[in-house]
Amino acid sequence: MRHFGRILTAMVTPFNNDGSVNYGEAVKLAQYLVNNGSDGLVVTGSTGEAATLTKDEKIKLYTAVLEAVGDRATIIAGTGTNDTRDSVELTKFAEQTGVHGAMVVAPYYNKPPQEGLFQHFRAIAESTTLPLIVYNVPGRTSSNILPDTIARLAELENIAAVKEASGSLEQISEIIRITPEDFLVYSGDDTLTLPVLAVGGQGVISVAAHIVGSRMQAMVNAFYAGDMAKAKDLHLELLPFFRVIFVTTNPIPIKEAVNLIGIKAGPVRLPLVPPTAGETAQLTKVMQALGVL
Repeated sequence: MRHFGRILTAMVTPFNNDGSVNYGEAVKLAQYLVNNGSDGLVVTGSTGEAATLTKDEKIKLYTAVLEAVGDRATIIAGTGTNDTRDSVELTKFAEQTGVHGAMVVAPYYNKPPQEGLFQHFRAIAESTTLPLIVYNVPGRTSSNILPDTIARLAELENIAAVKEASGSLEQISEIIRITPEDFLVYSGDDTLTLPVLAVGGQGVISVAAHIVGSRMQAMVNAFYAGDMAKAKDLHLELLPFFRVIFVTTNPIPIKEAVNLIGIKAGPVRLPLVPPTAGETAQLTKVMQALGVL
Protein backbone atom coordinates (compact mmCIF):
# COMPACT_ATOMS: atom_id res chain seq x y z
CA MET A 1 0.00 0.00 0.00
CA ARG A 2 1.61 3.22 -1.16
CA HIS A 3 -1.41 5.46 -0.60
CA PHE A 4 -1.99 5.91 3.09
CA GLY A 5 -4.64 8.64 2.87
CA ARG A 6 -4.54 12.42 3.12
CA ILE A 7 -5.13 12.99 6.83
CA LEU A 8 -3.43 10.61 9.23
CA THR A 9 -3.74 11.31 12.94
CA ALA A 10 -0.71 10.71 15.16
CA MET A 11 -2.81 9.16 17.91
CA VAL A 12 -2.25 9.79 21.61
CA THR A 13 -1.93 6.74 23.84
CA PRO A 14 -4.62 6.71 26.54
CA PHE A 15 -3.41 5.85 30.04
CA ASN A 16 -5.24 4.93 33.20
CA ASN A 17 -4.67 7.07 36.27
CA ASP A 18 -2.01 4.63 37.45
CA GLY A 19 -0.05 5.13 34.22
CA SER A 20 -0.92 1.79 32.61
CA VAL A 21 -2.13 1.73 29.00
CA ASN A 22 -5.90 1.96 28.63
CA TYR A 23 -6.39 -0.30 25.61
CA GLY A 24 -10.19 -0.05 25.73
CA GLU A 25 -10.07 3.72 25.52
CA ALA A 26 -7.48 3.49 22.75
CA VAL A 27 -10.02 1.53 20.73
CA LYS A 28 -12.73 4.12 21.45
CA LEU A 29 -10.40 6.93 20.44
CA ALA A 30 -9.42 5.16 17.23
CA GLN A 31 -13.07 4.68 16.33
CA TYR A 32 -13.83 8.32 17.09
CA LEU A 33 -10.94 9.55 14.94
CA VAL A 34 -11.89 7.41 11.95
CA ASN A 35 -15.50 8.62 12.28
CA ASN A 36 -14.31 12.23 12.35
CA GLY A 37 -11.99 12.89 9.45
CA SER A 38 -8.99 10.55 9.80
CA ASP A 39 -8.05 8.42 6.80
CA GLY A 40 -5.49 6.64 8.91
CA LEU A 41 -3.83 6.49 12.30
CA VAL A 42 -0.20 6.45 13.39
CA VAL A 43 0.02 4.40 16.56
CA THR A 44 2.93 4.91 19.01
CA GLY A 45 4.54 7.85 17.31
CA SER A 46 5.94 10.84 19.22
CA THR A 47 2.41 12.02 20.04
CA GLY A 48 1.67 8.52 21.32
CA GLU A 49 4.52 8.83 23.87
CA ALA A 50 6.48 6.05 22.16
CA ALA A 51 9.62 6.92 24.13
CA THR A 52 8.01 5.71 27.38
CA LEU A 53 6.12 2.68 26.02
CA THR A 54 7.49 -0.84 26.22
CA LYS A 55 7.76 -3.09 23.18
CA ASP A 56 4.91 -5.26 24.48
CA GLU A 57 2.67 -2.24 25.04
CA LYS A 58 3.32 -1.06 21.49
CA ILE A 59 2.52 -4.42 19.94
CA LYS A 60 -0.71 -4.69 21.96
CA LEU A 61 -1.71 -1.21 20.77
CA TYR A 62 -1.04 -2.08 17.11
CA THR A 63 -3.19 -5.17 17.46
CA ALA A 64 -6.05 -3.47 19.31
CA VAL A 65 -6.30 -0.52 16.95
CA LEU A 66 -5.96 -2.67 13.84
CA GLU A 67 -8.74 -4.99 14.98
CA ALA A 68 -10.98 -2.03 15.79
CA VAL A 69 -10.65 0.10 12.64
CA GLY A 70 -8.18 -1.56 10.30
CA ASP A 71 -10.94 -2.34 7.81
CA ARG A 72 -11.78 1.37 7.52
CA ALA A 73 -8.47 3.17 7.96
CA THR A 74 -4.77 2.80 7.32
CA ILE A 75 -2.95 1.74 10.49
CA ILE A 76 0.69 2.80 10.66
CA ALA A 77 2.93 1.54 13.46
CA GLY A 78 5.52 3.91 14.89
CA THR A 79 8.57 1.65 15.09
CA GLY A 80 11.54 4.01 15.08
CA THR A 81 14.08 4.24 17.88
CA ASN A 82 17.65 5.51 18.05
CA ASP A 83 18.98 1.96 17.78
CA THR A 84 18.83 0.40 14.32
CA ARG A 85 18.68 -3.16 15.66
CA ASP A 86 15.77 -2.33 17.99
CA SER A 87 13.97 -0.52 15.16
CA VAL A 88 14.38 -3.54 12.89
CA GLU A 89 13.07 -5.88 15.60
CA LEU A 90 10.02 -3.72 16.38
CA THR A 91 9.22 -3.27 12.70
CA LYS A 92 9.27 -7.04 12.22
CA PHE A 93 6.91 -7.50 15.17
CA ALA A 94 4.64 -4.78 13.78
CA GLU A 95 4.51 -6.53 10.42
CA GLN A 96 3.37 -9.72 12.12
CA THR A 97 0.34 -7.92 13.57
CA GLY A 98 -0.89 -7.05 10.07
CA VAL A 99 -0.57 -3.25 10.18
CA HIS A 100 -0.52 -1.48 6.83
CA GLY A 101 2.81 0.30 7.21
CA ALA A 102 5.40 1.66 9.63
CA MET A 103 6.65 5.16 10.39
CA VAL A 104 10.31 5.35 11.40
CA VAL A 105 11.72 8.46 13.06
CA ALA A 106 15.29 9.59 12.50
CA PRO A 107 17.55 8.36 15.32
CA TYR A 108 17.50 10.83 18.19
CA TYR A 109 20.45 11.83 20.38
CA ASN A 110 23.00 9.87 18.28
CA LYS A 111 23.07 12.66 15.64
CA PRO A 112 24.20 10.39 12.78
CA PRO A 113 25.64 11.96 9.61
CA GLN A 114 23.65 11.70 6.38
CA GLU A 115 25.25 8.37 5.42
CA GLY A 116 24.37 6.97 8.84
CA LEU A 117 20.77 8.10 8.39
CA PHE A 118 20.62 6.45 4.97
CA GLN A 119 22.06 3.18 6.24
CA HIS A 120 19.70 3.18 9.24
CA PHE A 121 16.58 3.48 7.11
CA ARG A 122 17.90 1.08 4.48
CA ALA A 123 18.52 -1.60 7.11
CA ILE A 124 14.95 -1.27 8.38
CA ALA A 125 13.53 -1.27 4.84
CA GLU A 126 15.43 -4.45 3.99
CA SER A 127 14.04 -6.20 7.08
CA THR A 128 10.36 -5.86 6.18
CA THR A 129 7.86 -5.86 3.34
CA LEU A 130 5.85 -3.07 4.97
CA PRO A 131 5.79 0.29 3.21
CA LEU A 132 7.70 2.78 5.34
CA ILE A 133 7.24 6.45 6.15
CA VAL A 134 10.49 8.21 7.04
CA TYR A 135 9.92 10.77 9.82
CA ASN A 136 12.10 13.87 9.82
CA VAL A 137 11.65 16.00 12.94
CA PRO A 138 14.90 17.88 13.69
CA GLY A 139 13.41 19.65 16.70
CA ARG A 140 13.19 16.33 18.53
CA THR A 141 16.08 14.37 17.00
CA SER A 142 18.79 17.03 16.54
CA SER A 143 19.46 15.71 13.04
CA ASN A 144 17.93 16.89 9.77
CA ILE A 145 17.45 14.36 6.97
CA LEU A 146 18.45 16.44 3.94
CA PRO A 147 16.57 16.31 0.63
CA ASP A 148 19.35 14.45 -1.18
CA THR A 149 19.22 11.71 1.47
CA ILE A 150 15.44 11.49 1.19
CA ALA A 151 15.85 11.17 -2.59
CA ARG A 152 18.27 8.25 -2.11
CA LEU A 153 15.85 6.59 0.28
CA ALA A 154 12.96 7.11 -2.14
CA GLU A 155 14.78 4.84 -4.59
CA LEU A 156 14.37 1.90 -2.19
CA GLU A 157 11.39 -0.23 -3.05
CA ASN A 158 9.34 -0.01 0.13
CA ILE A 159 10.23 3.47 1.37
CA ALA A 160 7.01 5.11 0.27
CA ALA A 161 6.77 8.47 2.04
CA VAL A 162 8.23 11.06 4.34
CA LYS A 163 6.64 12.95 7.22
CA GLU A 164 8.47 16.25 6.99
CA ALA A 165 8.49 18.27 10.20
CA SER A 166 11.55 20.43 9.60
CA GLY A 167 9.26 23.45 9.36
CA SER A 168 10.99 24.53 6.15
CA LEU A 169 8.69 24.87 3.16
CA GLU A 170 11.79 25.33 1.01
CA GLN A 171 13.17 21.96 2.13
CA ILE A 172 9.80 20.27 1.61
CA SER A 173 9.54 21.78 -1.87
CA GLU A 174 13.00 20.51 -2.76
CA ILE A 175 12.10 17.00 -1.62
CA ILE A 176 9.01 17.06 -3.84
CA ARG A 177 11.09 18.39 -6.74
CA ILE A 178 13.73 15.65 -6.64
CA THR A 179 11.75 12.55 -5.63
CA PRO A 180 9.57 10.33 -7.87
CA GLU A 181 5.98 11.35 -8.44
CA ASP A 182 4.65 8.37 -6.47
CA PHE A 183 6.75 9.22 -3.40
CA LEU A 184 4.40 10.76 -0.84
CA VAL A 185 5.34 13.86 1.14
CA TYR A 186 3.29 14.59 4.25
CA SER A 187 3.41 17.75 6.29
CA GLY A 188 4.48 17.03 9.85
CA ASP A 189 3.18 20.42 11.00
CA ASP A 190 -0.54 21.21 11.05
CA THR A 191 0.15 24.87 10.31
CA LEU A 192 1.88 23.94 7.03
CA THR A 193 -0.74 21.51 5.73
CA LEU A 194 -2.22 23.85 3.14
CA PRO A 195 1.13 25.29 1.96
CA VAL A 196 2.52 21.75 1.61
CA LEU A 197 -0.49 20.74 -0.48
CA ALA A 198 0.12 23.78 -2.66
CA VAL A 199 3.65 22.62 -3.56
CA GLY A 200 2.59 19.05 -4.29
CA GLY A 201 2.38 17.32 -0.93
CA GLN A 202 0.01 14.44 -0.18
CA GLY A 203 -1.51 15.60 3.09
CA VAL A 204 -0.66 15.76 6.78
CA ILE A 205 0.24 13.49 9.66
CA SER A 206 -1.63 15.54 12.19
CA VAL A 207 -1.93 16.24 15.88
CA ALA A 208 -4.83 18.69 15.53
CA ALA A 209 -7.03 16.14 13.77
CA HIS A 210 -7.82 14.60 17.16
CA ILE A 211 -10.24 17.50 17.62
CA VAL A 212 -10.77 19.16 14.21
CA GLY A 213 -10.27 16.23 11.85
CA SER A 214 -13.52 16.76 9.93
CA ARG A 215 -12.70 20.41 9.29
CA MET A 216 -9.18 19.51 8.21
CA GLN A 217 -10.62 16.92 5.84
CA ALA A 218 -12.94 19.62 4.48
CA MET A 219 -9.93 21.91 3.95
CA VAL A 220 -8.01 19.23 2.06
CA ASN A 221 -11.06 18.29 -0.01
CA ALA A 222 -11.63 21.94 -0.89
CA PHE A 223 -8.03 22.24 -2.03
CA TYR A 224 -8.26 19.19 -4.29
CA ALA A 225 -11.61 20.44 -5.64
CA GLY A 226 -9.96 23.71 -6.63
CA ASP A 227 -11.89 25.81 -4.10
CA MET A 228 -8.86 27.69 -2.81
CA ALA A 229 -10.95 30.37 -1.08
CA LYS A 230 -12.69 27.77 1.10
CA ALA A 231 -9.42 25.96 1.81
CA LYS A 232 -7.79 29.23 2.84
CA ASP A 233 -10.72 30.22 5.07
CA LEU A 234 -10.63 26.86 6.87
CA HIS A 235 -6.86 27.09 7.31
CA LEU A 236 -7.16 30.52 8.90
CA GLU A 237 -10.08 29.42 11.07
CA LEU A 238 -8.07 26.51 12.44
CA LEU A 239 -4.77 28.35 12.82
CA PRO A 240 -5.31 29.41 16.48
CA PHE A 241 -5.94 25.77 17.41
CA PHE A 242 -2.90 24.59 15.46
CA ARG A 243 -0.86 27.01 17.57
CA VAL A 244 -2.38 26.43 21.02
CA ILE A 245 -1.82 22.66 20.94
CA PHE A 246 1.89 23.45 21.03
CA VAL A 247 1.68 25.95 23.90
CA THR A 248 3.82 23.42 25.77
CA THR A 249 5.48 20.13 24.81
CA ASN A 250 3.45 17.84 22.57
CA PRO A 251 1.43 15.72 23.43
CA ILE A 252 0.57 17.46 26.72
CA PRO A 253 -1.95 19.95 25.24
CA ILE A 254 -3.58 17.61 22.71
CA LYS A 255 -4.04 14.91 25.33
CA GLU A 256 -5.76 17.46 27.56
CA ALA A 257 -7.92 18.52 24.60
CA VAL A 258 -9.00 14.89 24.09
CA ASN A 259 -9.86 14.66 27.79
CA LEU A 260 -11.86 17.88 27.51
CA ILE A 261 -14.11 16.48 24.76
CA GLY A 262 -14.96 13.48 26.96
CA ILE A 263 -12.60 10.78 25.72
CA LYS A 264 -10.51 9.38 28.57
CA ALA A 265 -6.99 9.93 27.27
CA GLY A 266 -5.81 10.16 30.85
CA PRO A 267 -2.50 11.60 32.05
CA VAL A 268 0.89 11.74 30.37
CA ARG A 269 3.82 9.65 31.59
CA LEU A 270 6.84 11.15 33.26
CA PRO A 271 9.05 12.91 32.33
CA LEU A 272 6.07 14.74 30.80
CA VAL A 273 3.77 16.54 33.22
CA PRO A 274 0.18 17.82 33.07
CA PRO A 275 -0.52 21.26 31.59
CA THR A 276 -0.59 24.21 33.93
CA ALA A 277 -3.87 25.90 34.76
CA GLY A 278 -2.90 28.76 32.45
CA GLU A 279 -2.12 26.42 29.55
CA THR A 280 -5.42 24.61 30.03
CA ALA A 281 -7.24 27.94 30.09
CA GLN A 282 -5.65 28.96 26.76
CA LEU A 283 -6.57 25.63 25.23
CA THR A 284 -10.15 25.79 26.51
CA LYS A 285 -10.65 29.32 25.20
CA VAL A 286 -9.59 28.39 21.66
CA MET A 287 -11.67 25.19 21.68
CA GLN A 288 -14.72 27.13 22.83
CA ALA A 289 -14.18 29.68 20.06
CA LEU A 290 -14.12 26.84 17.52
CA GLY A 291 -17.30 25.36 18.96
CA VAL A 292 -15.74 22.03 19.89
CA LEU A 293 -16.44 22.54 23.62
